[in-house]
Amino acid sequence: MTVRMRLAVAGMTCESCNRHVAGALRVAGAADVEADWRRGEATLTVDDGADLDRMAAAVRDAGYTPGEVTRLDPVSPDRDGGGSDVDYDLLVLGGGSAAFAAAITARDAGRAVALVESGVLGGTCVNVGCVPSKALLAAGEAAWQAARHRFDGVPHATGPVDVAALVAAKDELVGQLRQAKYADLVDAYGFEVIAGRGRFVDPATVEVAGRRIRAGAFLIATGASPAAPPVPGLAEAGYLTSTTALELKETPRRLAVLGANAVGLELGQYFLHLGAEVSFVEVADRIAPFEEPEVSAALAEVLVEQGARVLTGARVRTVARRGEVRVLDVEVDGETVEVAAEELLVATGRSPNTAGLGLAAAGVAVDERGAVAVDAGLRTSNPRVWAAGDVTGAAQLVYVSAYHGALAAGNALLGADRRVDYTGLPRVIFTAPQVAGAGLTEAQARAAGHEVKVAVLPASEVPRALVARETHGLVKLVADADSDRLLGASVLGAGAGDVIQSAVLAIRHGITTAELAATFHPYLTMAEGLKLAALSFTRDVTTLSCCAA
Repeated sequence: MTVRMRLAVAGMTCESCNRHVAGALRVAGAADVEADWRRGEATLTVDDGADLDRMAAAVRDAGYTPGEVTRLDPVSPDRDGGGSDVDYDLLVLGGGSAAFAAAITARDAGRAVALVESGVLGGTCVNVGCVPSKALLAAGEAAWQAARHRFDGVPHATGPVDVAALVAAKDELVGQLRQAKYADLVDAYGFEVIAGRGRFVDPATVEVAGRRIRAGAFLIATGASPAAPPVPGLAEAGYLTSTTALELKETPRRLAVLGANAVGLELGQYFLHLGAEVSFVEVADRIAPFEEPEVSAALAEVLVEQGARVLTGARVRTVARRGEVRVLDVEVDGETVEVAAEELLVATGRSPNTAGLGLAAAGVAVDERGAVAVDAGLRTSNPRVWAAGDVTGAAQLVYVSAYHGALAAGNALLGADRRVDYTGLPRVIFTAPQVAGAGLTEAQARAAGHEVKVAVLPASEVPRALVARETHGLVKLVADADSDRLLGASVLGAGAGDVIQSAVLAIRHGITTAELAATFHPYLTMAEGLKLAALSFTRDVTTLSCCAA
């Protein structure tokens, strides 16, 4: 029999320390070792009765100070251990990325798992989110580029876009990925899917279609849904959401977009690229309000150049429908502006799907936004229940949901005692050009108490942007002024979502801007912009020859 243990370790200061401690413990006979220098501990699996003094000695020999050892007992009972009255080790409410990540983790550990899903498998991302929207965005950008040219001597062509064909191709792709990445995995891993809507009837029981199910542990992974602000007349006028906008088979003549963050910007530009007259209406003082101000300003310039109307600091007072036209009365700088459009897209956020789950009966608390309240290990106020993904109010990114699901299952079933760590978390807005960021913005770094230094490099200083004739954009780096450690990065430019991964690794592993500047970056790639931005902390990159450092 194996047990999970936590060993306090003093003296670790970086990711390299993590590797040294983990390696020493593995040599001493431990398995599944995870060292965390930020928390000053290592978690490991050993045989019950293993020589813990040997583990401590291994850490000491590696140059660190071992401390208290704590046994981490799994919460979920072993169904094969006799006397258990549970139907499953883990019962998951939901069938999206968090749910499947949890189910795979549990099945890898040999546990019995069931998912409760009332709709189609796959959740938001594959069905009505990331996959279908990005498929349409790519098509829209292709149509836009075909009608224009950046290079002398290259002809361009215009013509109507068959939007219905785009939607049909998108639907086909969604069906393929839903089958391959979700439905086929049910049998491959050997867990169950129970059709229906689940709700707690007590702290240890969920009811689905009249069947009462008990489990050693429960995971709430029900996601979130588009929400609309309480604007007078909005419901009566009718509007599109991020889900229904993907089904439009004709381009509206005019489109108003309420909310200019990721979803609103992406879908608004998609229809702009197809030929619609698009007006963005954002209550904040800039579009993409959670990105760096320089990024927001540069992206707004791009959208205006492409023909969009951008209203910021704008409050929608009323919405009315006049025939087939929606009319928004918008207050901007104390004056009323009228925005008229045949279609209105509301992209002002999403609300956690917690209604009807019986959370009160389960003793599961929610926060002021209605999200399931969890601790750093994703455990709720009911010690038998965990939650993961969008329903927790965390960043609504599919990779965060999957990370949550695996972490929660490990904590619930294996006593892993892991805590969420978002260091270097990337984000991408799939506009053209793309927006990508990782880590802290300048404002966030200052709010966290850092003395910061920043570098802003315009895309016109990146050779790749010059040869591609795509100089709208920039790279911004935020570093700790004392240690030079990179804290955050933002990129606006072609392929920004790919470029940002280098910054993710740099932030995650505590790399300095000097180290980033000294790292090889291929010439004539957008990734070189990170190197040039890092170099600009110490010298004028406009006076350097190609690839000079």
